[in-house]
Amino acid sequence: MTGETKQRTAAGVLAAGQGKRMQSGVAKQYLLLKEKPVIWYSLEAFEKSPVDEVILVTGKEEMAWVREHIVEQYGFKKVTAVVAGGAERYHSVYGGLSALDGHGREPDLVLIHDGARPLVSEEVIWRTMEAAWEYGACAAAVPVKDTVKVADENQFAETTLDRSLLWQIQTPQAFRFGLVKAAYDCLMSDPALQKGITDDAMVVERMTSEKVKLVMGDYRNIKVTTPEDMTVAAAFLAEE
Repeated sequence: MTGETKQRTAAGVLAAGQGKRMQSGVAKQYLLLKEKPVIWYSLEAFEKSPVDEVILVTGKEEMAWVREHIVEQYGFKKVTAVVAGGAERYHSVYGGLSALDGHGREPDLVLIHDGARPLVSEEVIWRTMEAAWEYGACAAAVPVKDTVKVADENQFAETTLDRSLLWQIQTPQAFRFGLVKAAYDCLMSDPALQKGITDDAMVVERMTSEKVKLVMGDYRNIKVTTPEDMTVAAAFLAEE
């Protein structure tokens, strides 16, 4: 990352989900966690990181509110744009990538992070950045602790997987920008390719010949999905 021209890194933070499993009238990313919105913690982590700019992807109806009550109220200087997400996660990611691709000079590297993971650390951000520079594509992940079984259609255990080979995928996931943008361009060109897509690593795996390096994440880097997750996240924050 040296030379006459500084390599630029951007992050796309996703906050367009409805969070139906949270059983709340407020989207999970805006619920208060220790007196701050859940999304605040992710944005604060990237604000303190070496990332040069952040694109915040949110619901179309929430864009004005987010600009005023999240970006401006808390003074996030690295958030250069708030853009609308889509019906599926990959639509939202593509919206963020397109915003980065369309305002002058695209970044060399991009990190994609779920805004509902408020406990991402600066160390994990650093590790994914460094791995992406070296390998081109990486994802934060942690080794699975539990035994994992594959069930048949009647919920009888069919196969027990080798736990030593299993990793639980997290975010951020980081990529050379040209690689992930080309992969998403391909994905979005044909709806048939979009079936079963659940994360950005899958897009790169399916649409290119590149392998995705798994980088040690953090067991605290949980995704806030249910009310119980809010309790766990608050407990982790209380330890800091």
